[in-house]
Amino acid sequence: MSAATVKGWCPGALRPMLSGDGLVVRVRPFGGRLEAPQITGLAELAGQHGNGLIDVTSRANLQIRGVSEEGHRPLIDGLARLALLDPDPATEARRNILVTPFWRTGDATQSLAAELEEALEDSSLALPTKFGFAIDDGTSRVLAGDSADIRIERDRIGHLLVRADGAKLGRSVARGEAVSTALALASWFLDSGGATGGRGRMAAHIASGAALPQSLRGETEPAPVMAASRPGHYPQGAMVGVAFGQMLHTTLQQFAGCGHALRMTPWRMVLSEGKREMPSAPGLITEPFDPALRVIACSGAPRCREAHADTRALAAALAPRITADTWLHVSGCGKGCAHSGTAAVTLVATRAGFDLVRDGSIRDEPVLRGLNGPDIVSDPSILVGGH
Repeated sequence: MSAATVKGWCPGALRPMLSGDGLVVRVRPFGGRLEAPQITGLAELAGQHGNGLIDVTSRANLQIRGVSEEGHRPLIDGLARLALLDPDPATEARRNILVTPFWRTGDATQSLAAELEEALEDSSLALPTKFGFAIDDGTSRVLAGDSADIRIERDRIGHLLVRADGAKLGRSVARGEAVSTALALASWFLDSGGATGGRGRMAAHIASGAALPQSLRGETEPAPVMAASRPGHYPQGAMVGVAFGQMLHTTLQQFAGCGHALRMTPWRMVLSEGKREMPSAPGLITEPFDPALRVIACSGAPRCREAHADTRALAAALAPRITADTWLHVSGCGKGCAHSGTAAVTLVATRAGFDLVRDGSIRDEPVLRGLNGPDIVSDPSILVGGH
């Protein structure tokens, strides 16, 4: 499968990516939600055709790891039976949608998601791979800090609006206009030169001086932003963290045991719908201030062919040793797949050891180079300038 060797794009189910432990197959739940039978089926497929490891991504998707070339076709057939497959790779790539997990039965969230999914399937828009949409239509916004280029939100009195990422104000719309306005924004982005060589983001396009047309320009302020979500109980169910964004397929299976659906989030957490007791399984975070919540780590070696170090082992060792106000990002290489933004401390693995960036990202100049992992663990004060 030649497509699996291509780098620089996000994997899908129909177009997987080859990593150090085999093919990575990304599953994008429709409406950001998995029914209990789909959870059971996914867990079984990951155990049968993968290595049993499942990633929970910052795009609210699941990734089945360690799939062999021979196992990809039966895995795809299984996903089709579970109604978790798009008709073709182009549609799959366009269907990049974040959905607030805090919707209530009878509100507009799920119908908006379904309408947007259908419109994107019917569309021929050649959007960049990372270009995405967010349906964040609660009384307060929960996805404001997460990656999306076009946002369907509400204003301070509960009316719908559509907003280009990077614009402070959005355009007020009626319910029946929301999806068509979102697609019109996407068309404008392409027509006005927002994408070059298959890459491009809305916020950067607007920051460069691109002016929205009058028909898409808004004057409405969106609803306030809700405080960051943490593991715990919510009216919609139990929110549970997944340590470093990876769990065993047997852990996923446990979520389906009581017949509860799962709502996905971009925070490496899942919401077990209607569940009133916090689940207990290896790798799950149930305490709201668990230090592992402040550490981001990619798959690392040997799971990723690009990685120069075992990021997960270092992250787990450092999590309880960093201060309560410190966010740590451990990247196995200079790509920063797990986190492209800034962090108080960023460690980037190289052939010569770890480079240390303070208050920056993988793209910034390190203050120290060639650090040894065990030395960092034995004296973590070096991370915040203790030397």
